[in-house]
Amino acid sequence: MGSPVTFTAAGAASPRAGGAPASLQHAYLELREPPADGGTANPSNESLGKIEFQFNPRELSLTKNAKWKRDTQRNARRSGPPEFTGSDPSKLSLEMFFDATDAMDDKVVKQVDKLFACCVPTAKSRQGKKGSPPWVIFHWGGLTSFSAYVSSVACKYTLFTPSGTPVRALCTVTLEEISGEQGGQNPTSGALAARDVHVVVAGDTLASVAFTAYGDAALWREIAEANAIDDPMRLHPGTRLLIPASEELGRGE
Repeated sequence: MGSPVTFTAAGAASPRAGGAPASLQHAYLELREPPADGGTANPSNESLGKIEFQFNPRELSLTKNAKWKRDTQRNARRSGPPEFTGSDPSKLSLEMFFDATDAMDDKVVKQVDKLFACCVPTAKSRQGKKGSPPWVIFHWGGLTSFSAYVSSVACKYTLFTPSGTPVRALCTVTLEEISGEQGGQNPTSGALAARDVHVVVAGDTLASVAFTAYGDAALWREIAEANAIDDPMRLHPGTRLLIPASEELGRGE
């Protein structure tokens, strides 16, 4: 049965405890090249850029469909308890609003073109036997989604220049999880995962941060990858590190 969940968010940054305002962080879609081996466990490390939200979404709709089987016997008055047999891929739907009325240029058209390009195979994947779309991961501050592909984009242009160039658009984007779970696995995985944030202080290393977060210093590579850190030996005090949720570390195992 379906399990739709809708997350709503205010347009402005909310104050933190003590009255200090939180910094506004814009959401974005991270694009990656699909794995060359055709696997579905983890995205490749080859970045294809990102599509930034001009305005943060007002709400996010998350859907998960689980599959259950109940054993029934003829003439039996009662059936057995439901058994989990797998689940369909999670789906995340969101809206992206673009506006270029300040410059009255083709900026909106270019952003929409980027979204539609996510619905076709990447140039590199077409060199193989089967073309694959880019892998997409939704990020918003300490929130990150499952690895997905863009299954649909619906765009409505609502304002134009006198010459006919669209300068305002509302796009509805649906992300579908790359792979669902099979029977016997955790049916709750594949949802949005909330990440912690660690502010670097003098003496911190990625290994020490990993040990504090997970109790295992060897997981520093996951933190480095989540923050696009090329040199793990150079951490500057004051840097904000996103700490992947524990459930994210188990994906792909």
